[in-house]
Amino acid sequence: MKRNTKILVLAVVIIAIIAVAAAALSGYGQPTQVLKISTTTSLDDTGLLTVLEAAFEKKYPNIDVQFIAAGTGQALEYGKKGDVDEVMVHSKKQEEQFIADGYGTQRYPFAYNYFYIVGPADDPAKINGTTNATQAFNKIMTAGTADPNTVKFVSRGDNSGTNTREITIWNSTGVNYNNSVRGQPWYIESGKGMGDTLVIADQKSAYTLSDSGTYLAYKDKIKLVPFLTQGKDLLNVYSLIPINSTKFPNVNTAAATKWTDFVLSTEGQTIIGEYGKDKYGQQLFVPIAGKPEPTS
Repeated sequence: MKRNTKILVLAVVIIAIIAVAAAALSGYGQPTQVLKISTTTSLDDTGLLTVLEAAFEKKYPNIDVQFIAAGTGQALEYGKKGDVDEVMVHSKKQEEQFIADGYGTQRYPFAYNYFYIVGPADDPAKINGTTNATQAFNKIMTAGTADPNTVKFVSRGDNSGTNTREITIWNSTGVNYNNSVRGQPWYIESGKGMGDTLVIADQKSAYTLSDSGTYLAYKDKIKLVPFLTQGKDLLNVYSLIPINSTKFPNVNTAAATKWTDFVLSTEGQTIIGEYGKDKYGQQLFVPIAGKPEPTS
């Protein structure tokens, strides 16, 4: 009887050892690492990051991906302080300066879509039919100046990639943004992310500039319609930038490298290219890893 008991105990021990070994080999049982990524609200609001995170953590179960969503300007500030291991943003000039200043190692474009100029269906500024963003913004400014109670524009006003592009377009009309646009009665700064800004613009029957991904994710919640959806001045490229470990030795370079490789891989790019088709009826992002960066 004692012998049988010993055999049973030995069998249980062996099974436990095998289970622990299997878990270790599969990544479970390893110390959990944290990968911190600062990113834009326009990526976060679409839901894409949740899908990428789930697929990545299935592949690397010992890495816990944590996103901090903010405007591009703030997302880069987190990187400049070494508070994150990587950034995912969409403002090329700011990104290039970030790398030139030694905060990031390399810029990896991974997807693009377009900014949309959206507004109330009755189109009080009559921008429908305009051929470029500069022309549309000029009409909004002219109509808003003449009748600020009817024509309004809601800006994110948060130094995000979207806000930076918006200011560039205002300046392309030939006026100085700070003197002729900001502070005007028809111009409203939300200080919010893209999803919240769309909701505010909808409530005020105002125009706004939105990335297409967030607009498509929110289109069933709001009444705003898109008027301009493509063009060189509306191109919106998203990039990954790992933080420079030479400047910040404590960043998790190994995990950031795995995330970068995953997003740029066939699996990651397929997830990006397919995302949105089932829920929104069209893809929200076009994957571009390994391809020339689009210019229009």
